[in-house]
Amino acid sequence: MAGKPKLHYANGRGKMESIRWLLAAAGVEFEEEFIEKKEDLEKLRNDGQLLFQQVPMVEMDGMKMVQTRAILSYIAAKHNLYGKDMKERALYLRTCRIHSRIDMYVEGTTDLMGMIMTLPFQPPENKEKQTSLIFERATTRYFPVYEKVLKDHGQDFLVGGKFSWADVHLLEAILMVEEMKPDVLSAFPLLQDFKARVSNISTIKKFLEPGSQRKFELDDKALQEIRKIFNI
Repeated sequence: MAGKPKLHYANGRGKMESIRWLLAAAGVEFEEEFIEKKEDLEKLRNDGQLLFQQVPMVEMDGMKMVQTRAILSYIAAKHNLYGKDMKERALYLRTCRIHSRIDMYVEGTTDLMGMIMTLPFQPPENKEKQTSLIFERATTRYFPVYEKVLKDHGQDFLVGGKFSWADVHLLEAILMVEEMKPDVLSAFPLLQDFKARVSNISTIKKFLEPGSQRKFELDDKALQEIRKIFNI
């Protein structure tokens, strides 16, 4: 029997957090080997374990996988969180490329979360402006789209009436924005219901409980360590 996936990253959110979320949603237990100093990262590189010399890296199913999107796609497909069939997944087929609803929704939330991830590393004079931009984009560009999707099809989940990677990603994004602005969903009643519904799925509920492997915002000391490790 294959062992648990092993995650290699710093002890913080970053690009690994969505991977933690998706594994947890799939009910998959995982181990973590934290990169605690620059030498730990250099060892992974020198040992040839990082295809592109960067993390996240996940060891699973005999592979050492890198690139966040590739890792997430593999986990979603393996655990049936990527749509049940081609009709459900595909929006259209053009020049042999499949464009899926799940992919589009995931990319939208990825863009929003990317803005939040970089906020702690912004110069102090830029943080207020960046924070305002995050709220503006969340409430005028991203959340209205998901609210409309839920309204238009009247189903519990974003795609095909079935829990998917897109739902996991959206809940993660919502909670990240709410940490900064707790009432951000005040104008989005369907997203409020969506948040409550998805948060109550047993695997998600377990991941949201204290003591799970979910990560939280870093304090100043931890941020300084991250800067040193990744030369930020």
